[in-house]
Amino acid sequence: MNLFELTRQLIDIPSLTGDEGAAGSFLSTHLKGLGYRVETQEIAASRFNVLATTEAPPRIVFSTHIDTVPPFIPCSEDDEWIHGRGSCDAKGIIAAQIFAAERLRANGMTQVGLLFTVDEELSSEGAQAANKHQLASECRFLINGEPTDNRMAIGTKGSVRLIITTTGRAAHSAYPEYGESAIEKLLNILSDIRAVEWPDDSFFGATTCNIGVIEGGTRPNVIPDHGRAQLQIRLGIDIEQVKRIVERAVGGRGEIEYASAHNPVRLFSVPGFDETVVRFTTDVPYLSNWGKPLLLGPGSILDAHTDHERISKRELETAVDLYVELARKLQS
Repeated sequence: MNLFELTRQLIDIPSLTGDEGAAGSFLSTHLKGLGYRVETQEIAASRFNVLATTEAPPRIVFSTHIDTVPPFIPCSEDDEWIHGRGSCDAKGIIAAQIFAAERLRANGMTQVGLLFTVDEELSSEGAQAANKHQLASECRFLINGEPTDNRMAIGTKGSVRLIITTTGRAAHSAYPEYGESAIEKLLNILSDIRAVEWPDDSFFGATTCNIGVIEGGTRPNVIPDHGRAQLQIRLGIDIEQVKRIVERAVGGRGEIEYASAHNPVRLFSVPGFDETVVRFTTDVPYLSNWGKPLLLGPGSILDAHTDHERISKRELETAVDLYVELARKLQS
């Protein structure tokens, strides 16, 4: 398969977070066919990371994630673009990294590996498991892939994913004075969170909050006795500072569960590449044992997670060249 064929085939294998098994199996078989030593690291039933190495210790490892956000969108293409779920986040990146590794091997560079993880789009469980792998200590540089427009990211924001739960008392909606609405409590809390002025950082930029999911109640004619909201906060500042702001806004009116949290990250960089600071987060904070982290990949984050997700064919080819150039500079 050429670069575009591999990208298309990966896109057409659904791998929503929690259901990455088929894509992982395809990658395992494909990489074995290329002559790699392939290990699968089980996270849960039919969910596993894929680690490919040569006979030499993996000093430079390319890494990105197998899973995608919903919904599945099959592949389509035109002369310039490949479309479909995961095209830029991150199946095109997987293909580019495999082709870069193959070019490096063909030119005698054997101390290279590939690590593809599950669950990056939720809690990075795959990366957390990979961080405990014995080969992590062999790695000197981790080249992570996310859509950065083929620029080297020198920093990524931190992230806090949290759940706010409220409780009330159910009653007939015709007699609301006999109940207590958990949803109204939740809406009041969320209104106060929306009014927060989050501190900025001169390097990472603004901290932003997204209220992603709201749920609760049973029927419109019942005063709801439960409410729940899931929020994602992109951090330009320290986690503990953000937690204090959130807890002050909630003010004891609901329960707070922190599902995941990590601080902003400054990344390793190499001269000669266009640089950027990105607002999103990656698996990198959970792969701290895999050497110095770098971040670069084809595609735009503005296309990721959308119904028009796509990757430029020219940018894919450029990414292979950039990955090869970066690995050679790191080896020298």
